[in-house]
Amino acid sequence: MTDAAAALLARAVGDGGQAFGSFFLSRLLGMAVDYPDDACAVSFVAEPLLFNPQGSLHGGVLATALDISMGHLLHHTVGAGATLEMKVQYFAPVRAGIVTCRATFLKRGRKLFFLQSAAAGAGGEAIAHATSTWKLL
Repeated sequence: MTDAAAALLARAVGDGGQAFGSFFLSRLLGMAVDYPDDACAVSFVAEPLLFNPQGSLHGGVLATALDISMGHLLHHTVGAGATLEMKVQYFAPVRAGIVTCRATFLKRGRKLFFLQSAAAGAGGEAIAHATSTWKLL
C-alpha cells in the first residue's frame, strides 16, 4: 500500500464514528460540510487515488458526493431520509482540485422530497448535476 493510500485509509477509519458530517465515506473523501443559506455545500479534493484509469475522478465518487450533499441538506432541515432514486448528468472530467457539490430543494412534501445538487470545480465550472427523490424516515 502506498503512503497516500495508507493516509487516506487512516483518515477514513478515524474514530470509527458514523455521525452526519463525519462518517467513513465523508472522512475517506476528506469532505467539508457547510450549510450556506438554504443549501448544503460538500467540498473535497479530487485525490489521484480516486481517479479512474482514464485519469479523472471516478463518476461513482462524484455521484456519492452529490448524494451526500442532498442527504445532509434533508437531514439538517427536515430529518433523516433515504434516497429513492437519483439521476446524475456529467458535464466535464475532474483531473485535479477542489470539487464542491451544492444541494438545494426543488420541492418539499410531507414524506417525499425532491432535491438537486450541482458539482463545480474550484474555478466555478460546472462538472455535474444530480436530481433525486427522498423519503423521510
